[in-house]
Amino acid sequence: MRELRIEMRMNCTSQRACEAGGRIIGAAYPGLTPGATLCRRLRRLVVVFVLTTFFGQMPTVHAQALPAPPRATSPSIQTPASSRYLDQTNGMSADEAVTYALSHNGELEAARKEIDAAKARSRQARLRANPKLDIEGTRQIPPGKDNSLMATAMLPLELGGRRATRITVAEREVEVREREVANRERLLAGEVRTKFGEALSQAMKLSFTDELVEANQQSFNLIAAKVVEGATPPLEQNMALVELNKLKSMRESVAGKVEVSLFELRNLLGISPEQPLRLKGDFDHLIDQLPPSSEATEHALRERPDLQAFRANENLAAARIEQARAEGRLDASLTAGYERMNSSFPVFGVNDHGQLQPVQDVFHFLKFGVSLDLPIRNKNQGAIEAAIADSAAAKSRREFAELTVRREVASAYAQYDRAVRAEEIFRVGARDAAKANLDVIRQTYELGSKTLLDFIGEQRRFIELENDFIDAQLAVYNARVEIARATASPELIKR
Repeated sequence: MRELRIEMRMNCTSQRACEAGGRIIGAAYPGLTPGATLCRRLRRLVVVFVLTTFFGQMPTVHAQALPAPPRATSPSIQTPASSRYLDQTNGMSADEAVTYALSHNGELEAARKEIDAAKARSRQARLRANPKLDIEGTRQIPPGKDNSLMATAMLPLELGGRRATRITVAEREVEVREREVANRERLLAGEVRTKFGEALSQAMKLSFTDELVEANQQSFNLIAAKVVEGATPPLEQNMALVELNKLKSMRESVAGKVEVSLFELRNLLGISPEQPLRLKGDFDHLIDQLPPSSEATEHALRERPDLQAFRANENLAAARIEQARAEGRLDASLTAGYERMNSSFPVFGVNDHGQLQPVQDVFHFLKFGVSLDLPIRNKNQGAIEAAIADSAAAKSRREFAELTVRREVASAYAQYDRAVRAEEIFRVGARDAAKANLDVIRQTYELGSKTLLDFIGEQRRFIELENDFIDAQLAVYNARVEIARATASPELIKR
């Protein structure tokens, strides 16, 4: 660490120069006691100028602009901002958030409606084809009396396995929709847990910042009291005020991040932005212990809903091949009909009694037959080829999905191992040591061996390390959530 050594030698060679310097210092620092020597005043002015120039981040605050020393408020009366977002008694845990989201998420509800639609199509596929009835009538234009009435019924037989294959395709579509919804539940549960962890980490940072603001407020009150008594120069009060305001600004920024995270979590849960939401829990007990990597991989290949959806799509494609082939086979329909015909001729004949009467009679006919659909030119060849190609594509997607699952599980476990090591290093090798260093610097500053700048610098390093440690905890938590998501662990979705 470089050291800046400043040697200042000032000589007041004339009474007029000292008086002029006194007027300048008096205008800048009217709170200084008149008993101090003019040379001491000049030295303080030069020190202020050098420190302000060297530490460019420090704004110039005149002593006359300093506020009156505020009274220290009781922590029991002042409510920390983090209590608006954390409630370890009545708050919502990660498991409760997942359960609520699975029941109230609008997108998931829409996906479940698609299952209902697929089931309705499956019921429709089981229904047999309706018979057809044709009714026709003819009548001779006047002055003739001829007329006829004919009724014909036709019943499709759906030969070649048409109905069976249609039912199979509809059932496969229901299975695909169910697997897709299960996969959406898995993804939603992982997203809710991830967003829950993000909001929880920001709330923990806000709680830590609240503690720092309270501690620095007390330190500022003490320094301000010493300045009033003349035991401490006003520069230290200005520096403490700058640091306190910086922490307050940091607290507002962290509070904004917490609110944004909670708004996003509310959206996933399916609740309005105005509804209150508080969290509970910590990063140590949100996900249970992990199984070995090989066991988790086998479980993922067997139970992951997206893989099951790919397999269901493969079965659906095979069923559509059979359906296309069935529609290209011979089909037939039974027909039956009745015809009543009233016919006459414009001549007279002799009946059994030897009387003349018009030649006219009513005829009744019964018709029946079979209507054949002959697959001679169109055997549904194009549809069969398309179904075969879709089946090959479904198989390729399933094989690639299995490879992706293996990669996701391996990547999640590798990420988790590194995150755990990083957290442990932070916990043992950095965070505890930084806290001990800050305590030592605080004690030495109170004893007068260290300056306020030393304490502020060490406190800033501790703040950065503490925030990094919370981020390391969040990384471990996210890695565990990713493992649960990649392996479709039952712990991910707790109903």
